Amino acid sequence: MASLDAAFHALADPTRRAVVSRLVRGPAPVKELAAPFAMGLPAFLKHLRVLETDGLIRSEKVGRVRTCWVNSDRLAAAEGWLSQQRALWQASADRLADYVELQMPRSMDDGG
Repeated sequence: MASLDAAFHALADPTRRAVVSRLVRGPAPVKELAAPFAMGLPAFLKHLRVLETDGLIRSEKVGRVRTCWVNSDRLAAAEGWLSQQRALWQASADRLADYVELQMPRSMDDGG
């Protein structure tokens, strides 16, 4: 569960979510990742550090270029938890809909 906490902590920030969204399409150098954001490189690197510390991304430096890529295992764990919660919620909504449908004809017959 600690890994899920870390993953959701990292995803709590819109800048970090945008970085993960970009990296889902493929690896990218830090310079490219930072370009869309109106912040200095040191501030952007703090976001990358959070993502890397919490395990959502990995990076490797070759020469002067640091390239990042998404850690699909960690992202899949977070997505799996969300899917599980969605399935439980959907099952409850379906049971409520079935109950309402069963009750509606009775209400109509009673004049209500």
